[in-house]
Amino acid sequence: MSSADPTRSSDTRTLHVAPHGSDLADGSEAHPFRRISAAAEEAIPGDTVLVHEGLYRERIDPPRGGTSAAGRIRYQAAPGERVEIRGSEPINGWEPESGGLWRAAVPNTLFGHYHPYRERIRGDWFDDCGRPHHTGALYLDGEWLLEAASAEELVRADRSMLSWHAEVGEAETIFRANFGEIDPNAALTEINVRPTVFYPFRTGIDYLTLSGFI
Repeated sequence: MSSADPTRSSDTRTLHVAPHGSDLADGSEAHPFRRISAAAEEAIPGDTVLVHEGLYRERIDPPRGGTSAAGRIRYQAAPGERVEIRGSEPINGWEPESGGLWRAAVPNTLFGHYHPYRERIRGDWFDDCGRPHHTGALYLDGEWLLEAASAEELVRADRSMLSWHAEVGEAETIFRANFGEIDPNAALTEINVRPTVFYPFRTGIDYLTLSGFI
C-alpha cells in the first residue's frame, strides 16, 4: 500500500473502514481498512472516510487536514449504521474481596505514555472537594461509576452507590470496586486507556468534518 500524497486534491475518493477489514487493504468498499487510523494515514483533501457499523477502540490522530471549506477531509459514519469509538478497554478477571468489594489488576503497559489513573484533574475551575479526582473512570455496562477517595471509603459506602478506586503501582494498577449485587465477570467493565479518541496531535490540522459517530 503506497502512502498518500498530501498535496493531491483531485480524484477524490471514499475510503471504507469496517471491523472485518484489514489495515493492509486498499480502503475500497470490497477491501476496507480495519482501523479508522489506517484510513486517516491515507486520506487527502477532498476524501471521505466512511466508517461502517461497529465498535472501534482506538485513538485517531489525523496526520493532515483539508485545504479549504470545499476541500475538506470528511470522517463519517455510514448512513443508518451505528459507529462507536471508545477510548476504553475491557477489564476482566475480577476477584471478590472482603467487604463486598471486587479486585482486578492490569499491567501499566496497557496505558502507554498516558496513565489516566495517575493524572489528576486540576484547574482553578475545578472544585476537588478536598480529595484527588483522576482523569480515568470505571464503567459498568456503559455506565460511569463514581471514584472513591480510598479503598476504605468503598467499604463504608452504601452498597447501592456503585464506585471504584485505583491504586497505581510500579508495574500494575489495582482496581477495587463496589458493584453492589452485580457480578462484574458477567457484565462489561471498562477503563480509560486513551487521552482522546479523535484529536490531531499537531496544530494546523484544519478543515476536518466528523459526523454520525457515537
